Amino acid sequence: MTPALTIQPFFDEPTNTVSYLIADKASGQAAVIDPVLDFDLATGQVDVRSADKILTAAEQSGLKIKLVLETHVHADHLSAAPYIKAKTDALIGIGDHVRDVQAIFRPIFAAEDLSTDGSDFDRLFADEERFALGGLEVEVLHVPGHTPADVAYKITDVVFVGDTLFMPDYGTARADFPGGDAQQLYRSIRKLLSLPRETRLFMCHDYKAPGRDAYAWETTVGDQLDNSVHVSAAVTEEDFIAMRKARDAGLSAPRLLLPSVQVNIRAGRFPPAEVNGVSYLRVPVKPVPAPVS
Repeated sequence: MTPALTIQPFFDEPTNTVSYLIADKASGQAAVIDPVLDFDLATGQVDVRSADKILTAAEQSGLKIKLVLETHVHADHLSAAPYIKAKTDALIGIGDHVRDVQAIFRPIFAAEDLSTDGSDFDRLFADEERFALGGLEVEVLHVPGHTPADVAYKITDVVFVGDTLFMPDYGTARADFPGGDAQQLYRSIRKLLSLPRETRLFMCHDYKAPGRDAYAWETTVGDQLDNSVHVSAAVTEEDFIAMRKARDAGLSAPRLLLPSVQVNIRAGRFPPAEVNGVSYLRVPVKPVPAPVS
C-alpha cells in the first residue's frame, strides 16, 4: 500500500455497512466512501450520528473531505452523502450507469421529480476513469451484476469493492434486484480477481459468516481466489450462475429496500416535501392475483 494513503473504516451494525474515510496523508485531502444515514423505519426518524463520527475523525486528523464516493445505489441503507456535502462542500460521485438504475426505478416509485440523467450527483464516473485525490490517483472500475451501476475504486494496490464481493467465508452479492445479472456479476468479480494476488480488497458489508466471531472487511485477491465459498479460482461461470440464482431465490428483501432505493437514486435526497412540509416515501402495493377458477 502506498504510504500516502490512509484508510479508516466505520462499521454500522444495524445495516452491516462499512463506510470509509480515505485520505492522501501528504495533502490532507480526503474522501468518504458509502456513508450511512441512520434511519428508523418504524418512526421515519433520521439521524446523522454515523456521519458525524466520520466528520469528527476527519476534523481531528486535519483532513479536508473533497468527495463522497458511492459504489452503487444501495438497497440496505440510506446515504448520508447530502449531509456530508452540506458540512464540507464535498462533491458526490457515482458510476455513470446510475442513469440506468434511475430509469428502472423512476416509474416504480412514480418519482416525477427525478431526472434520469444522473444530475442529482455531482460527478458521474466512467469505467477506467481516473481522478486525483490530493497526490493519489483513483481509478474507477465498472463492476455490474449486483446492480447495473456498481463501481469499485482502486488506489494503487487497494480496491474498495462495494457490494460485488463479501469476505471469502461469506461469498458474493445477490444479483436478483432489477437490472442485476449473475453472469455480469461473475465477470465483474473475475475482473477484480485478475489483479495481483496481494491487492487488498475492502468490503462494503460483513455479516459474520458461521463460525466467525468478529466482523471483518479486509481481504486480498489471493485469499478470494483460494478460499471464497462462492467464487474461488476453481468455480466456473456456469456453476456460479446456477449457485447465485438458486441462492437468490431464497433471499428475503432487505429491510430498508424501499426507502433506501427511493433516497439513493436521488443521491441521498428525500422526495420533495408535500404542502405540510413533510417528505414521504412510497410503498408500491402489489395486489395478490385472484386464484384461477
